[in-house]
Amino acid sequence: MKLALKELIRRPGRFVTATAILTLIAVLLMFLGGLLDGLIQTSTGAVKAQQADAIVFSQSSQASFLRSRVEADVRETIQSDLGAEVGGLGVVLLGARVPGNDPRDLANVAVWGYELAPSGVPAPPGPGEAWADEVLQTDGVEIGQELLVGPSRTPITVVGWVKDTSYNGQGGLWTDVDTWRQVLSTNRPDAALADGVFQALVVRSTSTDLSAGDVPQAVEQLLGDRVIALTVSETANEIPGVTEQQTTFNQILGVTVVIALVVIALFFALLTVERTALYGVLKAIGARSGTIFAGLVVQAVAVTCVAASIAGVATVLLDVVIPPGSIPLAISARRIVISVVLLLCASVSGCGFSLRRVLRVDPASALGGSQ
Repeated sequence: MKLALKELIRRPGRFVTATAILTLIAVLLMFLGGLLDGLIQTSTGAVKAQQADAIVFSQSSQASFLRSRVEADVRETIQSDLGAEVGGLGVVLLGARVPGNDPRDLANVAVWGYELAPSGVPAPPGPGEAWADEVLQTDGVEIGQELLVGPSRTPITVVGWVKDTSYNGQGGLWTDVDTWRQVLSTNRPDAALADGVFQALVVRSTSTDLSAGDVPQAVEQLLGDRVIALTVSETANEIPGVTEQQTTFNQILGVTVVIALVVIALFFALLTVERTALYGVLKAIGARSGTIFAGLVVQAVAVTCVAASIAGVATVLLDVVIPPGSIPLAISARRIVISVVLLLCASVSGCGFSLRRVLRVDPASALGGSQ
């Protein structure tokens, strides 16, 4: 292994090509992973921000906010029988006219009405006011502006920013329940709800006898076939397109990792062929095949670490340079670490293809062939 490290230091040019190709693959892997995280965040941020043990929908809604209608007596039953804290929740997806923009240049917004504040969102603002998601800044939205929401141009004034609360790709506007009902009834009259009726209920258990994971099941047992109760993560996965996006991108990421494995395998297979005589000498003086192969692995890991480091810096710079909200990109330390681990696994696996050739090197044949 010392010999392998010395070769890396003294003859780095031999590994430049592999490092450059792996760097490009690593950038692609990290960028695609960040794009996946960004897409999921813009689709599910508002749901994942909910501080809830269960989110309750009507039975026939298929866990869709827009289809769900939860009656007031359902809320009363949960509160009285489970002793839980319950808050109403609803959303309407509309376009908003932004002052200073062309009238046809609408900002896509998800207007939320809530009673229990999600994580990162303050208590409900005053009537006609809203906390706006930072992603709406790319549409020219500023604090203090009055947005005209929907075809009825319902006025909503932005009073502050919140972060990572988009829903279905649309920036969140968080309002009090009365403002949300007004927006819903004036712009979607067919979807208007009576007082006390919500699209969903946020349930927070206050009982020490009921663990957080048992709350959805307890709610469904209590109300029979009237409701669907899901955890926050289950609710996020029920949003249309989320599961499909994850599946598609994970397949692309898997193919990218396989490409990295093939690159490593081909490079070190060729390197092994070039070094056949050298390996013969090493075996002749007592080196074991395992030691020689360990040297290959060390070199592969070193090359991968260098490529991943360069790619990590490049990806972070891309995240800084790309204007927020222009594309749904979310680069995180977790995603970079996952990408590095996948590349290291691919590099070690790729070296495995050279193991058989290393084991077959015969000192006498190799030395005889080099004369």
